[in-house]
Amino acid sequence: MLVPRPSPPPIILLLLVVVSTAFTPPKPHVAAPLSTPRNDDVSAGLTRAPFSPSPLFMNKKKKRRPRTENSKGFGGGSSSSSSSSLSGGTTLIKPKTTSNFRYAGSIRPGLQTPKRFVPDDDGRIKFPDYAQDGLPKNRPALFPWVIEVKKPNEIEKMRAAGRCAREVLDLAGREVRPGITTDEIDRIVHEASIERGAYPSPLNYHNFPKSCCTSVNEVICHGIPDDRPLEEGDIINIDITCYLNGYHGDCSEMFVVGGEAAADHRVRRLIQSTYDCWIKALNFVKPGNDYKDIGAIIEDHVVEQGFTTVKSFCGHGVGSVFHTNPNILHYRNSEPAGKMAPGHTFTIEPMICEGESSYLMWPDDWTATTKDGGRSAQFEHTLLITPDGAEALTGKIETSPVQFWERESQVHNGVWLGTSAAANERGAALNSSLLG
Repeated sequence: MLVPRPSPPPIILLLLVVVSTAFTPPKPHVAAPLSTPRNDDVSAGLTRAPFSPSPLFMNKKKKRRPRTENSKGFGGGSSSSSSSSLSGGTTLIKPKTTSNFRYAGSIRPGLQTPKRFVPDDDGRIKFPDYAQDGLPKNRPALFPWVIEVKKPNEIEKMRAAGRCAREVLDLAGREVRPGITTDEIDRIVHEASIERGAYPSPLNYHNFPKSCCTSVNEVICHGIPDDRPLEEGDIINIDITCYLNGYHGDCSEMFVVGGEAAADHRVRRLIQSTYDCWIKALNFVKPGNDYKDIGAIIEDHVVEQGFTTVKSFCGHGVGSVFHTNPNILHYRNSEPAGKMAPGHTFTIEPMICEGESSYLMWPDDWTATTKDGGRSAQFEHTLLITPDGAEALTGKIETSPVQFWERESQVHNGVWLGTSAAANERGAALNSSLLG
């Protein structure tokens, strides 16, 4: 049984908001960062945040590394523990681990290639402020209900970044098959981002070593791409963020390795429930609604289906800053997260588990898995609130695949592009094309 969270006095709330930020869960006595950790797992050796959530992917403070001056771009470093060279000249990095660490499921950390290089020969690619030293310079507003309203020119840049992220995600998803490694998927994502003039946002964010997150089976979020080949029947979430012309577009999607036929009954139900609760939450977004009410919509749906929702990570505001206000909790709550208004841009990204929803943090300080080894699923869009509803800035396009959970959804048949009049019109035309 959960104990209701007490309402803090204003001064305590103020202090907590000051120290709150977002991408990974914190270790003991360390403030944290790429999904926003909530730090609720005391049994995992983590410090409980009793009142206010940390924003997704933003809090982790790691040891500062000497800055490497490189006028021609970024890359080539590694934040892992040790390395070895293969006969082909490729250097593989051994991830940080301990001999007595007890993993929850079947997934184990593999070897990693070094951080990939982002060229800057002609200044075509704009670099985020953390690209060189791993430290984001911009912080969220002091109060969690203070949310940036994007100007028309900023919204257009957000549209372009969202389209870029969608194209890269679709490209990565087409490569999911038995035998491919997640490191190879990361290479494809990295090169596709650069080809489009974008910086892959996860790269070096709080020293994250790769250009995307690949979370397989029991991995809830922030899985680091490595040399493990995917196996038929695996499920994988690929999380893509592209930083284009100074703005981030953030999205993720599930894929079944081997296709629909390889999905067992339980995983089909897990992914369908995750997708449907997500769509219900997306449909709720419109001016005047409270952000806090998103969580109850998600939790009520998945609990009825026999699943659980992760409470330790949350969605987040996004724009020129990777993670900012508002914090989007994916469970019933009474947090003062503010009201929705036109011009707000943010993500909803529920992480739903077939068993326990509490997480286990790997020694790499990034990979979060379920504690019981049960599988987890997630979807994510970057959303724009419009005067008459909402729009998915990372919505699917003419070349996007249609997955079985989109075809079989009882909540929304086909791909979801938004609830505004313009988004509904585009969605109807796109579904007519994609679904035949």
